[in-house]
Amino acid sequence: MSNQTLKIWDVFIRIFHWSLVFAFAVAYFTEDDYQQIHVYSGYTILGLLTFRILWGFIGSEHAKFRSFMVKPSVAIAYLKNLKNKDSKRYVGHNPAGAMMVMALMFSLTATVILGLLVYGAEEFSGPFAFLTANVSQSMAHTLEELHEFFANFTLFLIFLHVLGVLFSSHHHKENLTASMVHGKKRSNQEKLS
Repeated sequence: MSNQTLKIWDVFIRIFHWSLVFAFAVAYFTEDDYQQIHVYSGYTILGLLTFRILWGFIGSEHAKFRSFMVKPSVAIAYLKNLKNKDSKRYVGHNPAGAMMVMALMFSLTATVILGLLVYGAEEFSGPFAFLTANVSQSMAHTLEELHEFFANFTLFLIFLHVLGVLFSSHHHKENLTASMVHGKKRSNQEKLS
């Protein structure tokens, strides 16, 4: 095995990743008791997601969506093949990781948008206040339940993501968490097809 490394994750992706981890943790744990911190964390997540979507089109090679978007069938085939010791390794995201990125982005976006709708309905504030300031209490409650569902679903996806990173790190004998700190991975990996 080669010890040569390639810079895979650019500094913006790494800052995005760890900032999102921090902002989500703050938002999740301040939900009931620290409303203003919760709201600011939500706005931070919205800004980070907006950046990531933009960076997915104009960023570095491995940050671009076109470099890792796959059909679900490719991700399923990849997961089935993991039982083989010689399963494919990838320079950027593996197919399962690519699907997880998209699932997390979708769930986080739903969480934030619903949170902004709840903020408008309950606090008469935020960019969607004009839409939800006059909704019924029942509708405000439904929006809040959906917001909480997607926040909890995001937490579930994060749990799966961490398990996937740990498994893949062990399976391919590389530290993927460290890669998201320094940005480098071993170079003897195949590109996502």
